Amino acid sequence: MEPVHIIGAGLAGSEAAWQIARTGVPVVLHEMRPAKGTFAHKTGDCAEMVCSNSFRSDDDAMNAVGQLHWEMRAAGGLIMAMADRHRLPAGGALAVDREAFSAAVTEALRAEALIQIVPGEITDLPDDGNWIVATGPLTSDALAQAIRAVTGTDALAFFDAIAPIVHADTIDMSVAWEQSRYDKGETEAEQKAYINCPMTRDQYEAFIDALLAAEKTEFHEGETAGYFDGCLPIEVMAERGRETLRHGPMKPVGLTNAHNPTEKPYAVVQLRRDNALGTLYNIVGFQTKMKYGAQTQVFRMIPGLENASFARLGGIHRNSFLNSPTLLDDRMRLRQRPNLRFAGQVTGVEGYVESAAIGLLAGRMAAAQAQGRDLTPPAPTTAMGALVNHITGGAEAKTFQPMNVNFGLFPPLDEMRGGRKGRKDRYPAYTQRAKDDFSAWLAAQ
Repeated sequence: MEPVHIIGAGLAGSEAAWQIARTGVPVVLHEMRPAKGTFAHKTGDCAEMVCSNSFRSDDDAMNAVGQLHWEMRAAGGLIMAMADRHRLPAGGALAVDREAFSAAVTEALRAEALIQIVPGEITDLPDDGNWIVATGPLTSDALAQAIRAVTGTDALAFFDAIAPIVHADTIDMSVAWEQSRYDKGETEAEQKAYINCPMTRDQYEAFIDALLAAEKTEFHEGETAGYFDGCLPIEVMAERGRETLRHGPMKPVGLTNAHNPTEKPYAVVQLRRDNALGTLYNIVGFQTKMKYGAQTQVFRMIPGLENASFARLGGIHRNSFLNSPTLLDDRMRLRQRPNLRFAGQVTGVEGYVESAAIGLLAGRMAAAQAQGRDLTPPAPTTAMGALVNHITGGAEAKTFQPMNVNFGLFPPLDEMRGGRKGRKDRYPAYTQRAKDDFSAWLAAQ
């Protein structure tokens, strides 16, 4: 049987290799480290964790990432098995001994007879065979150039400018209102495509003061602070003048406060739907490099967002990712070159667990292909299925940015539509539905 080739032995590539080998299909795992390193990695081990030692919440009843943990364990995932073996006390979170974890993943892969780990950099994309590209956010320059040659010059971004994303049901609609600027749009849905949060002059001035005073994140060694003109951090714009934001992303023109039509807002913060379900909204033009704690404090000063729950906070950092909604099918294959699958953070998921989960799916799908089968993704009601659905079509392609798993990606619960329910009832219902549907997906293979 022809082997599946995987480029990159990070969390996604390691999990993909493990899943493929467990089905009886041989794997060649290519890894450029340690011969060619990155500014972030320190070793040549597989699945090296570079940013933190946390897999976040392990609560599979009340948390979406905890549900993703559950699904990966149910699927026999190597990453979760090694994380459990090397976990550290961390309250409700899953934290690991990074060095021991990475060494254990490497040892397990090397001990598997069907996995061959080949050192060296891959600099081109093959035209045939069964390949998975799992190179992560620090894809080498040569391979990134090869990916751009296949997908188009705008397919990869090397500094992603990320705006915060808010859970729609935590926006106070007694303060905010729905309206597109100048009521643009041919349909009512288009004319109400934005949620608007108004500010008085005093509120705006206080917001600017807090924005300028907030603690900012410094760039890592090896990164530069060059920004795209169209997505400057809001604090950089504010430093250019106190009225800059009011004449930029916070301009109040073309809008009428539905709650008080006679009073003109001094400034307006707009939120735009971020997914097809309408459960998530991003704060338009609010890319930021404020530290996370500062972001929640400053952004909750915005009228209507005082009690906002954030699905993702903002940031600007070096990253390489595909515009997956336009480039990948739901088997995570490149539409122009279906012999190539992509997995991990390069697909536009954010986080260790999400990266490994997409690797798990890509591995199983590639193994099925090698065996002459077709494996459909899990239902979008599952954590893995929700992620795949988001990156391959559920997200808005024009504003696509990396995303963590969260309940905003899950289809709403039918029984909840009659009225708003609290998290205590809603989240366990999401996870129980996900467990049932993921178990059925596994049983059908």
